[in-house]
Order: sequence, then C-alpha cells, then structure tokens
Amino acid sequence: MMAMRVACIVAALVVGALPARAEDRSVLVNCKAIVERASKDAHAAREAELTRCRQLIREWALRDARMAVDEEGKPLR
Repeated sequence: MMAMRVACIVAALVVGALPARAEDRSVLVNCKAIVERASKDAHAAREAELTRCRQLIREWALRDARMAVDEEGKPLR
C-alpha cells in the first residue's frame, strides 16, 4: 500500500514537471513566423495561439539576454 502511494506521488511530480521543460529553438522560429503572418493577415491565427507565441518569444528574449555563450559555446560579449 505504501509503495502505491509513493508511486502516485512520483507520477504526479513527473506530470507536473513536464510543462516546465525548455522548448527548442524550432518552436521559437515557428512562433515568430506565426506572429509575423498574423501582423499581415488578421485571420492568420487564433488569439490564444498568438498569445502563447508572444509569451514564448518574450521568454526566449529574456533567456538569451541572460546567456553568456551562444548555442555553440562561443562568448556573446
């Protein structure tokens, strides 16, 4: 019974941590394309999708601002 309770707690923690993982750069590129298309065509994307993409772009900008090296390990400054 105790093992089942521990397994449920571990499973809940794993499921809770899944959305917190970092997205790869291809998602950023796709979001930038969606936002650009939406600026040209008002019916290009749903508002929820645009909001999510704008938030993701902001997060990437903040993440890149904190980075001291680029993706290849070369210093940015």
